[in-house]
Amino acid sequence: MHSTLKTSFAALVAAGVTATAGFADGHASLSGELNIISDMSNPAPRAVMEGLAADFDAMHPDLTVNLTIVDREAWKTQIRNALSANPPDVVNWYAANRMRPYVDAGLFMDISDVWEEEAFDALASTKGAMTLDGAQWGVPYTYYQWGVYYRKDIFDQFGLEEPTNWEEELANCQTLLDNGIKCYTIGTKFLWTAGGWFDYINSRTNGYDFHMELARGEVPWTDDRVRQTFANWRQLIDMGAFIDDHQTYSWQEALPFMVNGEAAAYLMGNFAVAAMRDGGLGDDQLDFYQFPVINPDVDYAEDAPTDTFHIASGATNVDAAKEFLRYVTSAEVQTAINAGDALGQLPVNANSSIDDDKFLEQGFDMLSNNAGGGIMQFFDRDFDAEMASVGMEGLQEFMVFPDNLDDILERLEETRQRIYN
Repeated sequence: MHSTLKTSFAALVAAGVTATAGFADGHASLSGELNIISDMSNPAPRAVMEGLAADFDAMHPDLTVNLTIVDREAWKTQIRNALSANPPDVVNWYAANRMRPYVDAGLFMDISDVWEEEAFDALASTKGAMTLDGAQWGVPYTYYQWGVYYRKDIFDQFGLEEPTNWEEELANCQTLLDNGIKCYTIGTKFLWTAGGWFDYINSRTNGYDFHMELARGEVPWTDDRVRQTFANWRQLIDMGAFIDDHQTYSWQEALPFMVNGEAAAYLMGNFAVAAMRDGGLGDDQLDFYQFPVINPDVDYAEDAPTDTFHIASGATNVDAAKEFLRYVTSAEVQTAINAGDALGQLPVNANSSIDDDKFLEQGFDMLSNNAGGGIMQFFDRDFDAEMASVGMEGLQEFMVFPDNLDDILERLEETRQRIYN
């Protein structure tokens, strides 16, 4: 995959596609070193990142690009130190509130001037997610949909249709349970998957604006509207909709339940499709639907996490760093790196092309045409980091011990008051 990807990039460069007029005329004098630290450590993302670095280096003969790739989970604890001591020029991170600690600490550079360039109009859909305190602090290079991936063959076997509302969801679930099949697989060992369920049930119950008010600490966790979210969630829990002992599985370890037909669906991000296919599910068995309506008075809001590049405030080669951001956000590069044989996700640039993959096409259509409520970045990105950590512990506990809800909400409310007041 690495050689294929680099060939595609090299072909673009050779054809003068990525070397736009801006690159060729205004920025040909880049020199020195460009130091990048990336957390794209899994095989396919690593190949993408290595291809980006190599081809940007080739475009600028007087510039040396130095790329360091670190483990994705380890980077979450290393990034602050990396930005503080001998900082690189460019780093990977995430959009929205996950930027806040590094913006507040003065470790990310304000790049609002780059966003004022005409080419960045094509990234307008994510400008809000890159904005804090009225300024922009990074650029997006990929995003992906969440939704319900399901076994179409099992649905067909029992005459089930994709549900569009909560009543249909519950009815489908009961039919599956009556036939010895769990409605959903999930692995909550590392907590964040429970956050996805909360995002969807809360936004479908109370709307995007309320969900984001809660994320900003403006609403008590003991609010009756939050309780209604958990009441809706508990309907599935009390039915036995989820696989047993999910708290002992990672998200990957929960996949075999769906692959083997013991569970019919998975609420997950599109990155899981490759693992489902690798597990043996063909596209004739696998399909996707948008999380159904709960409250018809609120519009669809969708989780679409956005991954990003940022310039360190202590960068020593700012010109090269900004040019690299222009490069990775260009339409052609975003088309290439998000293709099915690369990241397998969605390009942010509106002028990019979507790879010929049914799940990418469905996700792009959903996010473009049926997400009028708003785009969420995901529980552990929209909420304050400490609030998200305590919150996801509570969400997992609720899924295992729903009778503990009052204690859980009181604990979350105490945390909210300590953090935000």
